[in-house]
Amino acid sequence: MAWTALACALLASFVSADAAAADRRTPGECAASLDCSIADIDAMSMPERLQFLQAMESGPAAQFGASDRWRNIEGIIMFFRDRQWGASGTWVSYVDAGILEGVERGLAIALGRGTDPSGNPGSQRWASYDTRLLQGELKIRGPHDRAWGEAEQASTDHGVTVAENHGQYASTVEQRFFGFSEVYRWALRNRPAVLDLLAIYGPLIHPDLARLRVPFYDWFTDVREWKPTYIGAAIAYELSDLHPIAGLTGMPALLFEYIPQLFETYLATQSSR
Repeated sequence: MAWTALACALLASFVSADAAAADRRTPGECAASLDCSIADIDAMSMPERLQFLQAMESGPAAQFGASDRWRNIEGIIMFFRDRQWGASGTWVSYVDAGILEGVERGLAIALGRGTDPSGNPGSQRWASYDTRLLQGELKIRGPHDRAWGEAEQASTDHGVTVAENHGQYASTVEQRFFGFSEVYRWALRNRPAVLDLLAIYGPLIHPDLARLRVPFYDWFTDVREWKPTYIGAAIAYELSDLHPIAGLTGMPALLFEYIPQLFETYLATQSSR
């Protein structure tokens, strides 16, 4: 009888696992329906999320001229994939899922598929971004980057809340990485201030930084490129102590922690062209 009970329990577990696998939404299904929940996205692996995002870009986002407007997020997902971060149910997974859900629901709203933001404050901001992009209102980098940064910040904050509601909090390394992403979004939203800081403090880092501050900033914050965010994420992962320039605090101090290696990488990319 004991063996029979054990066999039944094992069979039930296999059936349950098969049912759960069958219920999982595929990246293609989510990109087509644009109604997958954070739970659906949390169940995806990082390679699957990359497929999901790229399918949204080449599919519904293309209608707004946004087929390359989340490549920087692709870079972050690639970093997670390569570091084997973001398993289902972790802090990284929930935060990333919140970002992707915001993009997804924003596209759905912009396409007129209802008005439900799925509880994600970033959804409406992404819908506005998509619509303004289509209408030609975001051709200038400053307004474009601010709109993009505000939408992602709202989605990211929601992802953090979801993670904490599930009892998941960032580790020390994850928090440092998250700090880099916060700096990136802050830089997107504050182009004039960042360029002024680079003009003033740039010579303390590299003799050419002040002179090249505009092309460097445009390279670093280009949402259509995956390499700068991937490289920045790797730098954030490696850094353990902050040594900001004297007189700088808050986001500017964090920004200048990452800039030395980022600027050297930028110079290397230019010389290789």
